[in-house]
Amino acid sequence: MVDNRYATALVIACVLSILATVYLSVAVGTQHWYQYSSPTVRGEANVSELHTMYEEFMDGEFDEKTYSDTLFRLNGTVGLWWRCVLVPANQHWNKETDSKMMLECRSFTPSQQFTPKYKEPGNHNSGEDMLRTYLWRSQFLLPLVSLSLVVLAGLTGFCACLCRSLTPTLGIGVLHLLAGLCTLATVCCYLAGMDLLHRVSMLPDKVDGSLGWSLYLALISSPLHMMAAALLVWAARSHSQNYYRMSAYRVA
Repeated sequence: MVDNRYATALVIACVLSILATVYLSVAVGTQHWYQYSSPTVRGEANVSELHTMYEEFMDGEFDEKTYSDTLFRLNGTVGLWWRCVLVPANQHWNKETDSKMMLECRSFTPSQQFTPKYKEPGNHNSGEDMLRTYLWRSQFLLPLVSLSLVVLAGLTGFCACLCRSLTPTLGIGVLHLLAGLCTLATVCCYLAGMDLLHRVSMLPDKVDGSLGWSLYLALISSPLHMMAAALLVWAARSHSQNYYRMSAYRVA
């Protein structure tokens, strides 16, 4: 028999876990982790240059300097899996009249996620920047680890429900705590990596960068996982202590 307090804690923990997982999944799948604000393209003297950068961004070989410069100049947004630029829908960049803008995106393939970063982006002779390389790889792997831990916790909880046992609840709480830490580490690695990138690739004049809503979703999911973990651990520990007291009372 489960006390109502423990049942309530378990229900709240499940709701928090579901919310955190949805937020993290949406954050991982969207590209608005970091966004750049660039001067308008239309009417500029270097329209042809920008159009060439856009074509290389979409169809050229993968190169950190090439896609970074394009993101800087074309109101780019970048996430864990996607990089996008904002361009006119009709491709008439030299027109002064207002035109509808749209996002054009390219995905980071798994092999590109593990491509080394260099001390001077685009210069392979400058030597590998180990810190930026491992920060980039970590921000790719850690959210997958976090989601895997939540799935494992969910499967364990489902089996515990079938067995009508609260024994695995402590382990489920620990899994949620680790998932929250992995999510928090993802955000930290991403921010550190972007800061290092801006140190080696200076932003052009009148170009500003800001954090996007996808990053905030991931940041919110971390404390939600941790709160779920705290409730699960409390329910497991309190129920265990209560069970031992009842057993001792019955023996006495």
